[in-house]
Amino acid sequence: MTGRAPWNAVEASRIIEDHRALKGATLPILHALQEHFGYIDSAAIGLTAQALNLSRAEIHGAVTFYHDFRGVPADGRVLKLCRAESCQSMGCEELVSHLASVHGIVADKAEAGASITVETVYCLGNCALSPAALLDEEPVGRLDQARLDAIVRDSARPQ
Repeated sequence: MTGRAPWNAVEASRIIEDHRALKGATLPILHALQEHFGYIDSAAIGLTAQALNLSRAEIHGAVTFYHDFRGVPADGRVLKLCRAESCQSMGCEELVSHLASVHGIVADKAEAGASITVETVYCLGNCALSPAALLDEEPVGRLDQARLDAIVRDSARPQ
């Protein structure tokens, strides 16, 4: 599960300060914030921009460009489903459609209180086991509808 500490501006400022001297500090800061809080709170954009002497637009652009970052916390499990070429050729798009039609889960749309959040990514580097995914950061290879149904079903149970 990816949920972490509740948002706290003082703690976020400490994390930003700890990483701000790194070369190319934007991404290390954002990754550290995501790891600590489970998401990038909108207030962190301004804090990061100020600390790095960048515009809010530049930080917002990094947060929205990279699929690793989310703007709201995921309440339950997180399934990252690869949509790169190898996984496309092995049926990932059918899995995305299956999630929506059978389970009512729309990829890349976080919902408060959801037992599972599905995020699509472009290449997990596990092409030999396409379609590939990460379930709570653990690799899943050769994902098919039956395994996907089991993941959704098991996610609905208390952890």
